[in-house]
Amino acid sequence: MDGHDGEDPKQSTADMTVFVQNLLQQMQTRFQQMSDSIVTKNILDHIYEVLCLLNCCSLDEMGGRINELEQSINDLRAEMGVESSPSPVPPTKPQLDDVKKEEGSA
Repeated sequence: MDGHDGEDPKQSTADMTVFVQNLLQQMQTRFQQMSDSIVTKNILDHIYEVLCLLNCCSLDEMGGRINELEQSINDLRAEMGVESSPSPVPPTKPQLDDVKKEEGSA
């Protein structure tokens, strides 16, 4: 009467299972894309903040902000389960004033 009288119930169950699995896979893919997008936006926001500070901060302050940025990125990666990579920024060099003080005291 409803057009499904001739169908095998096992086939209907299998079809529904495949449908639900595909739907869940699509939802998982969308969720991962949204998650990646949010993380990327957060990283870009931190980078933008650092770039804005370049105009008003001393080199020492910039170094501290870069360290904070790296820590934030590592924290975000840890939340995602991604291992952190080594810092691409070499350690800061001593400032010229510090070198002169050391030479004067020697």
